[in-house]
Amino acid sequence: MLPAEAHCTYRAPINVETRRRLTLALAITAVVMLVELVGGWLAGSLALLADAAHMLADVAALGLALVAAWIAQRPATPERSFGFMRLEILAALINGAVLFAIAIGIGIEAWHRLRVPQHVNGPLLLGVAAVGFIANLAAVVVLHRGHEHSLNQKGAYLHVLGDLLGSVGALVAGVVVISSGWVIADPLISVLIGTLVLVSAWRLVKESTDVLLEATPRHIALADVHDRIASVPGVESVHDLHLWTVTSGVVAMSGHLVVKNPADNQPILEAVQDRMRVLGIQHVTVQVEKEPICE
Repeated sequence: MLPAEAHCTYRAPINVETRRRLTLALAITAVVMLVELVGGWLAGSLALLADAAHMLADVAALGLALVAAWIAQRPATPERSFGFMRLEILAALINGAVLFAIAIGIGIEAWHRLRVPQHVNGPLLLGVAAVGFIANLAAVVVLHRGHEHSLNQKGAYLHVLGDLLGSVGALVAGVVVISSGWVIADPLISVLIGTLVLVSAWRLVKESTDVLLEATPRHIALADVHDRIASVPGVESVHDLHLWTVTSGVVAMSGHLVVKNPADNQPILEAVQDRMRVLGIQHVTVQVEKEPICE
């Protein structure tokens, strides 16, 4: 007698090259963040401090990508059947909340500086921004190769690309302050960088909340999953279908199939597994029934 349920787990393999590139990009971004933080404080530049705050988000994102890759390899336990994979999601939610606070702080400080302009050391601002631009450009080059083949690396690549744009903004502020003495350019550009931080925070909070609420992944349509399973020869109907994200890059699906001929169970289970892999669904649980027992 064939089993009525097929349950397959998936553990994402660690790509050594991807991990090496992420580690290098993390080191570059962390160093530049510290340089801009110190330089922004000494130069009195809010644009540099805002860019450092933006880079703090990316340091956290890169760190989470590496930590999640390591923790995800730990085996599941009877107490934690999915292991520690969702630790990344909790950390991302906290990170997003902190970023909201940082963005609001940048906006408040920019408002004060627009009302009462403060002295900005233009040459120091320009020098630190130039260092940041070069370092961020190097990080972009490091992550560009192969970013299309790794979701983790692609996300990190987009974060670092945002840092590069922030450095460009700081460079513009430095040039304007030196050439015209218009110190208001510094808080104005810091507002733009703060907006980037706010957008990143909103996306991070929304995505992590969706995962915690077990929402259907945005890149996979539940109707498509239903149709692919229902079109397997031998499947009479599909019901009680669920689709959710366990953690970044790990999508799970469960459902009930009505199959009249028990001899078709195994071929149907294998066909469903194959069709779900095409959609990027790695964790599949299917219950086979002769008659619907759960609506």
